[in-house]
Amino acid sequence: MLSRLSISNYALISKLQVNFHANLNTLTGETGAGKSIILGALGLIMGNRADLSVLKDKDTKCIVEGQFEVSNYPLKWFFEENDLDYDTSTILRREITPSGKSRAFINDTPVNLKVLRAMGLQLIDIHSQHQNLELSNQKFQLHLVDSVARSEKLLAAYKSSFSLYKKAQKELIDLEEKAEKSKADLDYFQFQFTQLEEAQLNETEQEDLESELEQLTHAEDIKMALTETSSLLDNETFSVLQNVKDSHRTLGKIAGYLKETESFVGRLESAAIELSDIHQELDQLSERVEFNPGRIEEVNDRLNLLYSLQQKHHVATVKELIQLRDEFDMKINEAVGFDDEILAKKAELEKQRENLEALAQKLSMARKKVFKQIEDSVISDLQQLGMTKAKLHVVHNYTDEFQVDGKDEISFLFSANHDSAPDEISKIASGGEMSRLMLAIKNLLRNSKALPTIVFDEIDTGVSGEIALKMGTIIKSFSVNTQIINITHLPQIAAKGDAHFRVYKLEENGKTFTSIKALNEEERIEELAKMVGGDKLTETTIRAAEELLRI
Repeated sequence: MLSRLSISNYALISKLQVNFHANLNTLTGETGAGKSIILGALGLIMGNRADLSVLKDKDTKCIVEGQFEVSNYPLKWFFEENDLDYDTSTILRREITPSGKSRAFINDTPVNLKVLRAMGLQLIDIHSQHQNLELSNQKFQLHLVDSVARSEKLLAAYKSSFSLYKKAQKELIDLEEKAEKSKADLDYFQFQFTQLEEAQLNETEQEDLESELEQLTHAEDIKMALTETSSLLDNETFSVLQNVKDSHRTLGKIAGYLKETESFVGRLESAAIELSDIHQELDQLSERVEFNPGRIEEVNDRLNLLYSLQQKHHVATVKELIQLRDEFDMKINEAVGFDDEILAKKAELEKQRENLEALAQKLSMARKKVFKQIEDSVISDLQQLGMTKAKLHVVHNYTDEFQVDGKDEISFLFSANHDSAPDEISKIASGGEMSRLMLAIKNLLRNSKALPTIVFDEIDTGVSGEIALKMGTIIKSFSVNTQIINITHLPQIAAKGDAHFRVYKLEENGKTFTSIKALNEEERIEELAKMVGGDKLTETTIRAAEELLRI
């Protein structure tokens, strides 16, 4: 409930404060008096955008503040989610500074416009001619059905399942595309893998082959060096090995007389043994070394294969070639394994589809149960509003495809006359019929859920006389459970208010201002009399005003 609205420095308003009644509040005033300005100020605390043009005094900031009693609204979750202090008396404030900066607050905590708008929509519903046009919108009609059916939890469960279903669908599509691409590349992967696999790669092979090739290409030089070295150690002309043996034997003869020679004898003996081993191993190595053109060709062919593979795959080592071979092997296995993965994903998707279909059917059943209730309730109110021949049919179609709100397509077909077939509301309803139809729908909604403060901006457009009286009666009954701020030009409806406010213009020091005044009983009679018969008050118009207040 909006208990207080304070406005300063907004458009033609210098400063005003309105304390609203908990039930039906009537706002009247001449055309152009500024009723739309008050709606604009309300729009600011609902998060609407604004610029410097709203400032009456360009050197002073504009402030619009609304105090709401929220104890009857389930809004604690909103405060917790947005880290706001909860108070049963909550204040929404909007400031526009002379520099053009916009600031918003909820209970003195700064918030962005998105949060302010979200809170405002929970607390105020401004009904205007534009909202009448929503009657033709199928999404609005579906939302209305869900509100009457109280299917919010079921719809939330469906939407959650729908989200998972769409995600699984996308995962399947991505998987199939990946599988298709992998299979298209399979021949390439298989060819590359086979070539590397047949090469029988060994990580150390290249170094070994390169070393062997060096030996094979220099076999003659190696054999010559080995032979010459062996000859230097022991040949007929000069034998190093024999000289060392002789030296060992000669010193051995005097070792008993000269103790210092004992170590030399031992060392010469060791040297003779070592040189003998070296001579023997050099001979054996020399015998193994041979010039082998056939083996050179084999090694060159093998190395050329390794080099060509490295060049082809832009790598530098056999180890990297082995890694590539293993990667191709993995990609081949992946391409072959996609079929099983796709089958598993399809099975998962089918389970989700079955679950989603079950929820869609439950949601559809809940909706269909209230079709007649909607039709009967709206027609009953329309008959009270003088549309005795009105017809409203809720037309339903259960679609093949899942939609974000279910599989139901709902359309309201309306006719105001007995001799015309029901059709889409936008094609057949006049402005006055649209206003009465929307009032009937709002009246239906109040029995289905807690409504915020509703602002009716001339909902009585296109009606008059006895119909206006009946519309006023419905609005009055509506306000028993819901606070209503009703802007009207009709005295029959204005007289139903629990509180009556007059919006007017005044001039002070050559400047024009808009203000609002809460009327007492006498002032209210005078205002209603003017609405009945114009500015000139007569005994007849005053009696008519008094009579309207008694009805």
